[in-house]
Amino acid sequence: MLAGSAWGQTPAPLISIGLDQEADQGKVAVVMQLFLLMTVLSLAPSILIMLTSFTRIAIVFSLLRQAMGTNQLPPNQVVIGLSLFLTFYVMAPVWQQVNQDALQPLIAKEIDQKQALDKALGPIRNFMISQTREKDMALLVKVAKMQRPANIVDVPTMVLIPSFIISELKTAFQIGFMLYVPFLIIDMVVASVLLSMGMMMLPPIMVSLPFKLMIFVLADGWHLIVGSLVRSFA
Repeated sequence: MLAGSAWGQTPAPLISIGLDQEADQGKVAVVMQLFLLMTVLSLAPSILIMLTSFTRIAIVFSLLRQAMGTNQLPPNQVVIGLSLFLTFYVMAPVWQQVNQDALQPLIAKEIDQKQALDKALGPIRNFMISQTREKDMALLVKVAKMQRPANIVDVPTMVLIPSFIISELKTAFQIGFMLYVPFLIIDMVVASVLLSMGMMMLPPIMVSLPFKLMIFVLADGWHLIVGSLVRSFA
């Protein structure tokens, strides 16, 4: 009885859903900022892949693993982690310039959000332009049926981004081919030796893998590959 009376005295909550105009414009601005922030955070992985050096580095490491025939060694977590840290290292000058030109003035309220976005996009565009082939830019401009820009700096960002990605894929495959050749030679030599010895039932990959690892370690392969990758963005 007491419980029933207590429930009976509790007023039901009022819930209303409508499209009335908000009187406080400040609340609307805050909500829009939060919405834009969540959108940017959800697209952050794609932005990291599209606009940075991550694509080239990750593909080269994946092709290296396939060329050595180590299957899942190093694991995907190690490959992606190393690619991320090398990306942060390569892109550090760009991020510092973005922080100096766009983020800090925005925090100090010296510029508005649109100006900050334009200033932040400048260093990123310069990086992409320096790594993009003019042939790839010309292809995307032609496909978009745009008037050819008078200067490479005038290329629209929506054209520059896919051009940059295509150039990164081509460069990564070129580096991967150069990595594949010595390991392919080792596989061919081992297969020829096994065939001449009549050991056709023994998979050549089982015999060649130790030699690949030995040569890679003796040549200080990680030092050479990481150094070459970082210098390729200079």
